[in-house]
Amino acid sequence: MRKLLALALLLVSPAMLWADQKLPNILWISSEDNGPQLGCYGDKYADTPNLDALAAKGMKYLHCWSNAPVCAPARTTIISGIFPPATGGEHMRSETVLPAQFKMFPVYLRQKGYYCTNNSKEDYNLLRTGKVWDQSSNKAHWRGRDEGQPFFSVFNFTVSHESQIRKRPHTAVHDPAKAPLPAYHPDLPEVRQDWAQYYDNLTTMDAQAGRILQQLKEDGLEEDTIILYWGDHGSGMPRSKRTPVNSGLQVPLIVHVPEKWKSLAPSEYKVGGDSERLVSFIDLAPTMLSLASVDVPEWMQGVAFMGAQEKPAKPYMYGFRGRMDERYDMVRSCSDGRYVYVRNFMPYKPHGQVLAYQMETPTTRLWREMFLRGETTPVQSAFWQSRHPEELYDLQSDKDETVNLAGSAEHAETLKKMRAAIHDWQLEIRDIGFLPEGEIHSRSVGSSPYEMGHDPQKYPLEKIQATAEMASMMQADNLPALQKRLKDDDSAVRYWGAFGVLMLGQSGVDKSTEQLEAMLTDEAYGPRVIAAEALAEYGSPADRDKSLNVLIDTANIAENGHYATMFALNAIDELEEVATPLLPQVRTLETKDKNVPGRMASYCSRLVEYILAD
Repeated sequence: MRKLLALALLLVSPAMLWADQKLPNILWISSEDNGPQLGCYGDKYADTPNLDALAAKGMKYLHCWSNAPVCAPARTTIISGIFPPATGGEHMRSETVLPAQFKMFPVYLRQKGYYCTNNSKEDYNLLRTGKVWDQSSNKAHWRGRDEGQPFFSVFNFTVSHESQIRKRPHTAVHDPAKAPLPAYHPDLPEVRQDWAQYYDNLTTMDAQAGRILQQLKEDGLEEDTIILYWGDHGSGMPRSKRTPVNSGLQVPLIVHVPEKWKSLAPSEYKVGGDSERLVSFIDLAPTMLSLASVDVPEWMQGVAFMGAQEKPAKPYMYGFRGRMDERYDMVRSCSDGRYVYVRNFMPYKPHGQVLAYQMETPTTRLWREMFLRGETTPVQSAFWQSRHPEELYDLQSDKDETVNLAGSAEHAETLKKMRAAIHDWQLEIRDIGFLPEGEIHSRSVGSSPYEMGHDPQKYPLEKIQATAEMASMMQADNLPALQKRLKDDDSAVRYWGAFGVLMLGQSGVDKSTEQLEAMLTDEAYGPRVIAAEALAEYGSPADRDKSLNVLIDTANIAENGHYATMFALNAIDELEEVATPLLPQVRTLETKDKNVPGRMASYCSRLVEYILAD
């Protein structure tokens, strides 16, 4: 009987196997490092006829955020359906794992019968477990599927990437003299050249997208395929990429639903229309499952905006920033489509931290040089200066986000409402970004960062969050409460308590010297490094010497690991001339270890170079 059944299955054609699926094909076209600088979004400088035509027969979203302003965390959001601050994946090139029972969303599509291809960038901050794609390479294509099999195919174009903006020689097609410059960029020939080249690259990308759409037509699949086009975060220009404001997070999203599948279209779908719905990358995974008739897991943190499981939009889009390459930061943001609220938890750091990769772009380098020479306007200088704990922008009157309304009495209610939105969202998703990066992993031994974050015993979020909120407001009245946190039994509370003292400067350190001295032997590297930085910057000569020794000892990668090393080296670099006695030891530091991933080792090397260059 078994032999007869096996023979019968062999005689069934692939087309017969998939004939009863009645599932739409899904095509994704994505492009790197570009915001909505497309003709269909009203940009008259742009030349993007293919995507404009797609929008004309589909619908474009006017409010779509990538959640992260840089590729790996943004793509981690997409593939998992979970905000990276909940998985430990918010930091650039970090390596974390999902709980064993969670799967990257293409796995669920494959289980449903879809042929899933990715051409070809993955760039996840999550370790893959099991088979996610049927094919993931620069040759991956829906044409590799069985006859009649539904497909989910991704084509990602890199020509618009940051690295291509600065590629020279390049003869600009778009006239640099006509390039639209944001208010925060200086008007220099090199800046105009970079913007013109960015738009040239978008035109090239548009042609690549057109070829994929033509292949779909040639294969007779247009009426069977739902198409989505999106950019993976804001433009590759500085103060877009890596900055979690609208300029770094807003992306184009175009959806085309053929007549055959109109029952799966968004409820507000209108051919050639615009959607005011708030959507973001966190919604893509549940939306794809909804289109494929797969039940959306409860643990996914977005909502479907298409298909049978479409749900109402949430009132805010959320953004985040963690470590960008070699530089640490913690920022959370949200928008209701008009206002953008930014919460800086490390406001003494500028948005424009010096990152080796970012500094390769002429605009970034020349802009910073002008700032250091005192030649920039206040609006142009803000990117390179310390920040306010809170920022609030009105996109309706200030599209470039240069006028901070956080201190405006007229906008006090909006500020309060959006501040609460960030606070509540962090509690809802169990944001583990409050932990020093190394503790995300040390506290997760035996499980995963996500599971650790949902365990109140391992991660008392409410207490840690309250300390971080208090510390980052930099209010002198909070010093007594912060001093109490320096002796807390949780290392993350001590860490943020020390941060609060450091950010209060000389007065905070003078009144907390004894507690900070005790923290120089803290077993956790986070509070130990921050206490050492505070005392080295503002303490007595004896405290300074002792603290510098703590920092250089913590930077020993073989003994303390790369997370502690990166953190300590950042502190040493922040100290500038104060750290001069450490230069001989910095020159001999090892920045590689057999247990350190290659990218992390390169970050440590860059930090050493910065310190020695100072």
